[in-house]
Amino acid sequence: MGKIIGRYVVPHPPIVVHEIGRGQEEKAVKTVEALERVSEEIARLRPSTVVVVTPHGPLFSDAIAINQLEEVEGDFAQFGRPDVKMKLRIDSELTERIVDSSFEKGIPLVSINEKIIKGYDISGKLDHGTMVPLYYVNERYSSYKLVHITYGMLSRKELYSFGEAIVEAVSSGDSDVVMIASGDLSHRLSEDGPYSYSPAGEEFDSTLLSALERGDSESVMELDEELVRDAGECGLRSLCILLGTLKNMDYTGDVFSYEGPFGVGYAVVKLDTLNSCYTRLARESLKHYIRHGREMDIPDYIPDKMRSVKRGVFVSFKKHGELRGCIGTIYPTTENVAEEIIRNAVEAGQRDPRFQPIAESEIDELEVSVDELLEPELASRDELDPRKYGVIVTSGMRRGLLLPDLEGVDTVEYQLSVALQKAGIYRGEDYSIERFEVIRHGQDE
Repeated sequence: MGKIIGRYVVPHPPIVVHEIGRGQEEKAVKTVEALERVSEEIARLRPSTVVVVTPHGPLFSDAIAINQLEEVEGDFAQFGRPDVKMKLRIDSELTERIVDSSFEKGIPLVSINEKIIKGYDISGKLDHGTMVPLYYVNERYSSYKLVHITYGMLSRKELYSFGEAIVEAVSSGDSDVVMIASGDLSHRLSEDGPYSYSPAGEEFDSTLLSALERGDSESVMELDEELVRDAGECGLRSLCILLGTLKNMDYTGDVFSYEGPFGVGYAVVKLDTLNSCYTRLARESLKHYIRHGREMDIPDYIPDKMRSVKRGVFVSFKKHGELRGCIGTIYPTTENVAEEIIRNAVEAGQRDPRFQPIAESEIDELEVSVDELLEPELASRDELDPRKYGVIVTSGMRRGLLLPDLEGVDTVEYQLSVALQKAGIYRGEDYSIERFEVIRHGQDE
């Protein structure tokens, strides 16, 4: 089953392409650094397909456009650098499933093929709304196919429904997909911008980013039409499609950067699903402790669910597939799951006696998982299943725990033997057995 493993909102100013900017990109250094961060994350995720939604491909007033060529190429000739170019293969299978899913939902769609290109005298080349973000991605990772979408001038509701169609199409295949919603925010932040200044520009940008940080899609979808028009933006429609892929999901927006150096709002935002909030918090907790020598406070992006539930939590770090640290609590020792993660991430990263403490330079390379432990219950051997249940063995003050669904732990006997060894309990001794289930949050979910 395919899944969307990353969602990003990015701008597309050609000046941040180094060969075009020739030093002027330093005026947008926050954006450059954030785009580099996005490329690093995508390289770590290693998606098989990148879906880009752009404002600057073939634009129709009454339909969304999707590229159905086998291969697509483009360059930055219109910005003086025809030598800076890229060529990408289209993920034809996923594209076809998106087309089918869209038609089933009654969403108007135009397939960009050779016939349409000739008939409408439009370009089949890559546009800068696609190439600018992929310029950074390609610096670190290029083993992907592309789905190229140009939003149409449809209603926000229709665009949101198209996002739902993308999810259905991805789920019916086996591709790991990263979504990129390309678009700048207001073009009216100053008189130096491409349009005249309007106070609506700053209001639009701040309102939109605040809603994304809260995970509030409804506020984005209901932005005042006059405010949107006066702001002179080009990214809202791309974003509406991206939000449609998050229907019925809790998420938060991590604003990597925001600036308006040329009178245009450039925002780089990662949309994290709730599962990603768990692993993001564990990673940030460890980094904060290494830098500051103390535990961090609960960040604003953490949703109420993580603040109101109390559970034991295990945090695990792996590096290149090998365990790098794992420590947790069977029962809650803090006020909520968020605090439990913050504390146990530090313990796993700095105080697991099996490993040297993790260095800050390693953190971005780590694979992170967080397991919430549900209430343990007494069980017999016959009631164990190492795929579904973790196990706790206890004899007096000695206790050993093994999480469920671990690589290589395929039988009940082996699961028990490992747990007993961890507890220092001999097989011939009397011991009790408890089983438990977990809610597992992995970084790619």
